[in-house]
Amino acid sequence: MDKTITADRKLWAIVLGCSSGFGKETALELAKSGYNIYGVHLDMGSNRDKAEQFRQVLETIGVEAIFFNVNAADDKNRSEIIEFIKKKQETDSSHVLRVVIHSLAFGAIGPFFSTNHKEMLQKKQVEMTMDVMANSLVYWVQDLFKNNLLAENSRIFAMTSIGSERAIISYGAVSAAKAALEAYIRQIAVELAPYKITANAIMAGLTDTPAAAKIPGFEKMLKHARQHNPFQRNTVPQDVAKAVSLLVDEKFYWITGATIKVDGGESILNFIEAV
Repeated sequence: MDKTITADRKLWAIVLGCSSGFGKETALELAKSGYNIYGVHLDMGSNRDKAEQFRQVLETIGVEAIFFNVNAADDKNRSEIIEFIKKKQETDSSHVLRVVIHSLAFGAIGPFFSTNHKEMLQKKQVEMTMDVMANSLVYWVQDLFKNNLLAENSRIFAMTSIGSERAIISYGAVSAAKAALEAYIRQIAVELAPYKITANAIMAGLTDTPAAAKIPGFEKMLKHARQHNPFQRNTVPQDVAKAVSLLVDEKFYWITGATIKVDGGESILNFIEAV
């Protein structure tokens, strides 16, 4: 891990889940700051076309954008992408992978218990949710580390949610994955600190994203959050993207292992009212 950041660096970020929601807006914000983007997404049909259009938008900003339309939680896909990045770094001495964004939002929504047993989440669904939304973070960071692709002072961010702390109807599998994700972030932060690499979880307020919209009753949740937010509005993906764009600054190396709330005070006010 002797790859330090120099004046002639060409900064890169890898965004897992780059085609929508927090991942998309964060990729855009980082590109505006001069970061080249490796994007990983899984889209079909018209969504695949939209992802390609977004990649082209990033390039109009003046950065390089390389997208991979594959399942980011698949071991083979991860290995092939990392090998691609490794070869690119070997041929470009200015290449610096400095930011890793984990924003994978593919999980099973449904109850653990129901009189209609067919509605109950099954073992494969629970395990898939944990693997995609939590375990994959560890595997990606491990492989990037083993291949010496993380620069000194690199930043790792994982997108979590209030579900890691609270029960939400039909959100049990995702809640468990988010709680595990935060635990992984803490462990990564401790173990990579000797290499001057930081890791933090970002907990956004309730946000209208394609993934969140699948939660039963989410419209009511959004309305409640908006009414109880000091700013009287919901969090939007751009709020998170702007926060990350600040935290990637080298000055913030002393912030690590934290779960950082980006919610306009939504969670604080709700807590006060609950008391």
